[in-house]
Amino acid sequence: MNVLIYSAKDFEIPYLEAANTKKHKLTFTKEALSSETAMLAVGFDAVSIFSADEAWVITIEKLKDFGVKYITLRSVGYDNVNLRAASRLDIRVANVPEYSPYAIAEHAVALLLALNRKLIESNFRVSHYNFNLNNLVGFDLNNKTVGIIGTGKIGAVMSKIMHGFGCKLLGYDIEENSALKDQYGMQYTTLEQLCNKADIISLHVPLTTETHQLINEDLIYEMKDGVILINTARGAVINTEDVIEGLKRGKIGALGLDVYENEKGLFFKDRSQNFLSDTLIMTLNAFPNVLITGHHAFLTDEALTNIADTTIYNLDCWDSGKETDNELTDINESS
Repeated sequence: MNVLIYSAKDFEIPYLEAANTKKHKLTFTKEALSSETAMLAVGFDAVSIFSADEAWVITIEKLKDFGVKYITLRSVGYDNVNLRAASRLDIRVANVPEYSPYAIAEHAVALLLALNRKLIESNFRVSHYNFNLNNLVGFDLNNKTVGIIGTGKIGAVMSKIMHGFGCKLLGYDIEENSALKDQYGMQYTTLEQLCNKADIISLHVPLTTETHQLINEDLIYEMKDGVILINTARGAVINTEDVIEGLKRGKIGALGLDVYENEKGLFFKDRSQNFLSDTLIMTLNAFPNVLITGHHAFLTDEALTNIADTTIYNLDCWDSGKETDNELTDINESS
């Protein structure tokens, strides 16, 4: 199968090539998929895209016109693909439903620890031979209450880790995980009650119409003063302007982000020599109690291996006339 890999990153190409073992003809481009770059797919049977790519109706229609029959995502999330359009045009779509929940959850914990113990500021001081410890006080995680919003695979791993620190766990999800209740004492509650009681809140929900800007002014008002908020899910799960106001008022004591509401067109490239018109990201960067990483929670050897293996598996299935277990098109048809 002739495959165009959009948004190809230098770090992932070796993993894809190793998983492929020359079965498919892979062509890599750093360009992201959009209606403007869809023409690059002329002559290809399939395209592979990442979370920053865009496959809306016009783009899907162009891919169909250019002969593309398959889209395989190198991500769990698929909110950047119009599945209805793909189904209508008989373009099959698959994702990587699970690559490493440990990678994401462990990154969330890393953000939490760095913020709580003020590691960035401490390291900055030491690098300038300033060994003053003033204003570096954190708190023990032991016996603190952690609210986990979204207790699927990643949220479950986050719960296990925080239980290991001796934390009390509050959960919120449309479905309760009985194993988390039995093994780690997770107590499910409402969003408002979770915000009322949690010292730390970690987000692990997909981006849907229900979760879009879930963390907004109303919920922030319900939070404990000084709460630490961590988001490794999707940027648009929080209302960034409302969160900034929460930071200014001290309602949010610290904020850790691996994702950002307006990250499309910003993340994954070196922008250090560019003029940025995005005032929200600049405002966030100005806060000493905000730590942002550029959507790299997934960046572990294990996760990259699993992403590559699943991507090639999807292509293998289609090439042999089979349906992959990771097919997404039927999801939209049944909704």
